[in-house]
Amino acid sequence: MSISNRWFVIINPVAGKCNGLYDWPLISKLLRDSDVEYDAVFTEKKYHAIELTVEAINKSYRKIIVVGGDGTLHEVVNGIFIQKKAETRDIAIGVIPVGTGNDWVRMYGIPSKYTDCIKAITGGKSVLQDIGLISYYESKVNQTRYMANMTGFGLDAYVNERYTKKKEKGVTTGRLTYIITLIHALLTYRSIKMKIWVDGVMVLESKVLTGAIAIGKYNGGGMLQAPDAIMDDGLFDVTIIDNASSLTVVRYFRALFDGNIYKVPQAKFFRGKNIRIESERGIIEVDGEPLGISPFEFNGLNKMVRVIVGDTYSV
Repeated sequence: MSISNRWFVIINPVAGKCNGLYDWPLISKLLRDSDVEYDAVFTEKKYHAIELTVEAINKSYRKIIVVGGDGTLHEVVNGIFIQKKAETRDIAIGVIPVGTGNDWVRMYGIPSKYTDCIKAITGGKSVLQDIGLISYYESKVNQTRYMANMTGFGLDAYVNERYTKKKEKGVTTGRLTYIITLIHALLTYRSIKMKIWVDGVMVLESKVLTGAIAIGKYNGGGMLQAPDAIMDDGLFDVTIIDNASSLTVVRYFRALFDGNIYKVPQAKFFRGKNIRIESERGIIEVDGEPLGISPFEFNGLNKMVRVIVGDTYSV
């Protein structure tokens, strides 16, 4: 079977206040006007993008456009690693962001304007980025998942869980809603006792307020939890704020968004290829999706998938 030169477009119709559905007629016209040859499918349920990605690669597609948000991208990346027909580096991913957070595209200078996104896709500028392989437990069974951007734990996962519930109830979402959810969570959340290892060395055993394991820089709609992260160095950046009070976080709230998170007195930074977390309770969130229970193990996979980047991104 010959390799198709057409793009396979996966549209999440409910992404970003249903922008995937409402804006698809415009996006599809812009793709045609730019002479992009494609076949398109809408997702119909959670994790459907994983299935669609596997099916597309099995049918010899090697170029995928994601019309959705960070969650849809997360599913497509997992589909790429589940399939067995092609090397993951041979699959190209382009993103037209219609989600609420769109943190992954921020790193690559991918524009928010649809015409500019499509221009980047047709321009073909691309890089190979790292992927994180996560091992965890669900219903006492060992599972695996792949991470494209960032994992949050502690307060971060708690906020994500509450934010996701608001989305499911139809509450208008976006950066403001996320910030309001974060502020409310600060009033009720309590630090969790954790043990954290980096490359086999225990680096922390204490109560942790919040933390992140990062390939990329952004999460939470523009929050810079890993301002120094490099997408293709084969390493995770680990940011931890240990047993700080809510008042401390409020005091340094701006630092969470302006790249100065390490100015928070309780902030700690580590970097490594293998990360292990054990916690007394709580879940983690991976690319905005809640995931399993402790223990969690992260292994870095260097330069494993090809992604289309914006014209301004410095390779």
